Amino acid sequence: MTLAPPTDAASARAAIDAIAARLAARGIAGMRAPPPEPTTCCGRGCNGCVWEGYLGAVVWWCEDAQALLAEAAPA
Repeated sequence: MTLAPPTDAASARAAIDAIAARLAARGIAGMRAPPPEPTTCCGRGCNGCVWEGYLGAVVWWCEDAQALLAEAAPA
């Protein structure tokens, strides 16, 4: 299952929740915690906004979790 890359806080939370549920359902422990949401955004739409970095980190976290799920796939 491939998730669409998150584009905002809500879609990032949804992606994290979906992957975390799959990890839990498979009994896979040891995946690092997802990145925390930023708390320092000034709301001015800066180039290189903290949200851009956060969304990128969420994509990376989801990719790592999906790789872990694939490695644990039954043979």
